[in-house]
Amino acid sequence: MMKKLTLLTAAGVGYVLGTRAGRERYDQIVAGVQRIAGNPKVQDAAHRAQDTVAQQAPVVADAVKEKASSAASTVADKMPGGGSSSTAGNTSGTTLT
Repeated sequence: MMKKLTLLTAAGVGYVLGTRAGRERYDQIVAGVQRIAGNPKVQDAAHRAQDTVAQQAPVVADAVKEKASSAASTVADKMPGGGSSSTAGNTSGTTLT
């Protein structure tokens, strides 16, 4: 669904930027886009998508943090010294944990 929406958006932008029909056609296109964007169904879908993202963001952030920590531990274990909290290979000067 998102791929189709992205494709349609890109096609619309390309058409608007590439059209040679002049200002009148541009105004028609803008009015059509505004009419679609103002549609209550479109507004409802946008709000639902925004709410879903807001609800899932903390869950995704926790999962990413957990995976990053796991990956850092794996890398540290494979480093010479057996994963001690040295700064070898770490140019930022912070300690790997």
